[in-house]
Amino acid sequence: MTTVVFSLFFGLLAKVPSEGVPYPIFAYTALVPWSYFQNTLTQVSNSMVLGRDLIGKVYFPRILIPVAALLSGLLDFGISFAVLLVLMIYYGIAPTLNVVFLPILLLFAIITSLGVGLWLATLNVMYRDVAFIAPFLVQVWLFATPIAYPSSLVPARWRIWYGINPMTGVVEGFRWAMLGTGTISLPTFAVSGIISVLLLVTGLVYFKHYERTFADRI
Repeated sequence: MTTVVFSLFFGLLAKVPSEGVPYPIFAYTALVPWSYFQNTLTQVSNSMVLGRDLIGKVYFPRILIPVAALLSGLLDFGISFAVLLVLMIYYGIAPTLNVVFLPILLLFAIITSLGVGLWLATLNVMYRDVAFIAPFLVQVWLFATPIAYPSSLVPARWRIWYGINPMTGVVEGFRWAMLGTGTISLPTFAVSGIISVLLLVTGLVYFKHYERTFADRI
């Protein structure tokens, strides 16, 4: 449904360029990794509060709860990816040899969603209002990511800064690998990758620092 809405308003009415491929598949290809990131981020950020009964009764490494939420989203990703393959057959588009990089791109999406999710999950335990902030954050993040539009619309001098958004490299990489559109900007992708790793490392440190207090706070 998001693809339909984007295709109507951005593709048909606003005439946003789609780099030589039909706009619906241009948008949907980007929405496949984005939907995984969005859904996983929401589940991970709420995982500790939703698992409060288990946390209060049994001791186990608390990190297993957000990791379980992270892995459960892979089934949805698999279904979305299968739909993408059907759409590519419908539009007569063959994947490029760059599909070998898809596992790396998916790994970056996993790292980013877990890193941000651990920050939000920890904050959610201490400040329950965070649960209301997370959906707004994701919505803003959606339009700050080149999903409805190509990153080529961003002025060249700003693109390396655009890579501060770690999902930029993932989304553009999926289009590059599946549709053969554009090229991977190594500086932008490197910045996105560094930010992803930093989010994961700092998220783990922050989570572990407060882990022992979760049972009391929840």
